[in-house]
Amino acid sequence: MADLHIRIDRAKGGIAGQIAAELRDSIRGGRLEPGTRLPATRDLAADLQVSRGVVVEAYEQLVAEGFLVSKVGAGTQVTPANTPQRAAAPPGPQPVRGGTASAVAGHVPYHGHRPTSPDLSHFPRERWLAAVRHVLTTVPSDALDYGDPGGVPELREELAGYLRRVRAADVRPENLIVVSGVAQGLSLALHVMAGRITGRPLRLAVEDPTSHRQVPLIKRAGARVLPVPVDEEGLDVRRAGGDAVLVTPAHQFPTGVVLSPARRAALMEWAYAGRRLVLEDDYDAEFRFDRDPVGCLQGLAPDRVVLCGSVSKALAPGLRLGWVAAPPGLAEAIRRARGELDLGSPVIDQYALAHFLRTGAYDKHLRRMRREYRRRRDALVSALAAELPGARVRGIEAGLHVYLELPDGWDEQRTVRAAAELGLLAEAVGPMRRTPGPAAVVMGFARLPAHKAEAAVRGLKVRMSGQTLTEGERRA
Repeated sequence: MADLHIRIDRAKGGIAGQIAAELRDSIRGGRLEPGTRLPATRDLAADLQVSRGVVVEAYEQLVAEGFLVSKVGAGTQVTPANTPQRAAAPPGPQPVRGGTASAVAGHVPYHGHRPTSPDLSHFPRERWLAAVRHVLTTVPSDALDYGDPGGVPELREELAGYLRRVRAADVRPENLIVVSGVAQGLSLALHVMAGRITGRPLRLAVEDPTSHRQVPLIKRAGARVLPVPVDEEGLDVRRAGGDAVLVTPAHQFPTGVVLSPARRAALMEWAYAGRRLVLEDDYDAEFRFDRDPVGCLQGLAPDRVVLCGSVSKALAPGLRLGWVAAPPGLAEAIRRARGELDLGSPVIDQYALAHFLRTGAYDKHLRRMRREYRRRRDALVSALAAELPGARVRGIEAGLHVYLELPDGWDEQRTVRAAAELGLLAEAVGPMRRTPGPAAVVMGFARLPAHKAEAAVRGLKVRMSGQTLTEGERRA
């Protein structure tokens, strides 16, 4: 039985999170070896003089992240070493090979609101303005010159700390590249990875269904798409092939499921066994409503996972600020590719975001929006249950959209048009699939005030049944 030497600061609060962080660091640092059995929750709670529920919560968090496994009769232990040891970082970059874009079925809009868009009326204008003013009055003039294409050091430092604290990432500032959003981060990573493949295109396993906006990006990078089915546990790793995989493990898009602990472990084994890379799109992980978010995959295997994130869901897509955290050799190649593309992101905005993170304004905004989005999701789900019992909401309580399986006889495209007439943001799931599935739509709730949800859903029901809306339903 392991002697854990856990240190907690009772004045700081968040005891379960502190215990989880201590255990996570011990596993990463090798102080807790694979297969090590941990004390029973009751015993550890007595040692630390905390409630047993606090220890249970910490253990459950690490089980969900893949650091621990728990079995009836066998207790809780560090995930056994059933995968090869972490391989060295991928070799240095080879010349980047370009690719040609391929046409995809259906029209992909390049502008306008999406079901996954945040409520931009809640953008913290005054605090952001204060951050910009601070930058303009404090940074030296030389800071406004051409800089490191990987991003200003201050922002990379703040992002590294934030990702370690909030997403349980294992990242250092030098392994971070600031980009103009997840799309550019993925594109750069794919181009660099494709440059290491000789004689054939990069084969990229992709979730099925997946965002139809990413398919053109993948093909333009010269990669070949290999669809892999998604079920209630996330990506079916047993059916994955290729050189790398693109996943949304914290909140799969569009189905809304979370990658299960067993699938996380299987995915890491898949990556290590074939010296493959995992591209992790962490697109809305800040918004988990039923529990603390599960830590990112990158924290479990920083030498195999490329983590991509942005402030598009937390603040605003128009800021065009995101990041890529990659293994050292790959990070340097992506940084150089960024410099060859456009010399880097806007400097003033980078400093402003660094100030926003450092002062706690970012965390404060997230706490506020997490409460508001939860209210809006609850209102929409309740209205759907009351007005459309034949429809089924799938996925976890998270993000800015729900995955809605439609009632029998409902057509996806007609539902989307009817929703748009009522001000509801929705997209058909059919174009996102490579294999057939039940009729479904992705429906956004971030811009739907809680008090308008019932009238909006009732209006959708009326329109789909061919009835006439009342004046009140039209106004709603």
